[in-house]
Amino acid sequence: MSPSTLLARLGLALIGALLAPLVLAQALPDAAALFRQHCASCHGEQRTGGMGPALLPESLERLRPAEAQRTIAQGRVATQMPGFGSQLSADEIAALAQWVYQPVLQAPRWAEADIRASRVALAGADALPARPLWQADPMNLFVVVEGGDHHVSLVDGDRFEVIHRFASRYALHGGPKFTPEGRYVFLGSRDGWITKFDLWNLAVVAEVRAGLNMRNIAVSGDGRYVMAANYLPRTLALFDADLNLVRTYDASTLDGKAASRVSAVYDAAPRRSFIVALKDLPELWEISYDPQAAPIHDGLVHDYQMGEAIAKPGFLGVRRTPLDEPLDDFFFDQGYRHVLGATRPKAVPTSGPRTEAGAATAQVVNLDIRRKVADLPLAGMPHLGSGITWAWKNTTVLASPNLKGNGVDVIDMATWKPVATITTPGPGFFMRSHERSRYAWTDSMMSPTAKDTLTLIDKATLQPVATVREPGRTLAHIEFTKDGRYALASLWEMDGALIIYDATTLKEIKRLPMSKPVGKYNVWNKISRSEGTSH
Repeated sequence: MSPSTLLARLGLALIGALLAPLVLAQALPDAAALFRQHCASCHGEQRTGGMGPALLPESLERLRPAEAQRTIAQGRVATQMPGFGSQLSADEIAALAQWVYQPVLQAPRWAEADIRASRVALAGADALPARPLWQADPMNLFVVVEGGDHHVSLVDGDRFEVIHRFASRYALHGGPKFTPEGRYVFLGSRDGWITKFDLWNLAVVAEVRAGLNMRNIAVSGDGRYVMAANYLPRTLALFDADLNLVRTYDASTLDGKAASRVSAVYDAAPRRSFIVALKDLPELWEISYDPQAAPIHDGLVHDYQMGEAIAKPGFLGVRRTPLDEPLDDFFFDQGYRHVLGATRPKAVPTSGPRTEAGAATAQVVNLDIRRKVADLPLAGMPHLGSGITWAWKNTTVLASPNLKGNGVDVIDMATWKPVATITTPGPGFFMRSHERSRYAWTDSMMSPTAKDTLTLIDKATLQPVATVREPGRTLAHIEFTKDGRYALASLWEMDGALIIYDATTLKEIKRLPMSKPVGKYNVWNKISRSEGTSH
């Protein structure tokens, strides 16, 4: 080969190498441009939502990429989301689905002005009748969240018939919360919307967007306030009962140098306060809605009266309890003096003492003295947010499902010592009972082989005594009627159902077809804080 031929071939190879990335870039679909053309008008230029839900990684945690591709191609039934399968190629759909799981380069903001501007309210809501328009016991009403097509059904708990069904915001999460008289229910969505629904008049009366990615909401025991826990932005948002913004709180340390996502907020009605867990900071907050709340003393003090610290107002102020580890979720004892919280699994240390890889811990925090008083010896990943309590022998016990262990842990709440670990077919998520039932029901929905099984535990013997199954399908989330006679389970499938069992004989009474009923909530059990339900 002559030198000139060799140089020519090398030159062509070099040109090819330089042009290859350009050719590849032209061949790959431009997902950002596709989004601007087809999606931004409904989902927002920054993917923060509009007519459609937010398309942020934090909002899509429960949506698998394959399902995202199907949604883009086929749309969503009973929504305004059309299918784009006839307009976009398979590669373009795949590129779009991959792109919405990537973080927005300039982190989106959601300030108080945005919250206030988002609020909408039904004109004349104050004049609606103060009585139900339908014929049923309003205290035995079930609010059923259907995650399959994003609807809510209201079910008569006596006749087991659907009274009403309405479209909800995308991906409701954290459980509905009720006002004390049971007339209004507040629903929170993953992408930050809070909906106030009048159960008696079957109408949405107000909505507001508290954040861009929200964990859950809580309603004060007196029904005057609603608080939202946000992942994005890293804030708490406080509203009045009509969803007018009262104020926001930055979820940060006292000096403002570190910020956190908010794990959860729950109402502690006997204390007249909200309790808040932070996912990234080892602090537990108490925010009192009692106008007569004692002042808050942050900083160093030297006497029990805390007279040397500069006092801040106790009403709607943040009272901080330092912790060893952040809490993911938590549960109250019956007197609301203690919080029982689960922490995230720890990484294996590279030096020093080693603990079991991935082991989760749990702790007990006394809210009155504001410090941890005990560690709970729970292995795996306890789901304390779904824990329940009942009287057992001469004490009260807490039972908690476990997300990574084949068992239910039972703890004596007087000594904080383990009583038993009850073996189940697989890891579970939900647990429920009723003060008039001898059984506690728990699922194994986290297990690929036992997700079809509900286990019944005798609350006196702490032994599993029966199971109910839907072979090959997912059976989860029990709730009882007001009187405890019937237990309602969710067939957790797109073509699912609400299955009603006699709570004593376990005989199936009826099933109502529903689209992935992810949860159901009895008004009376929730507002009365029944011992068999999570709060």
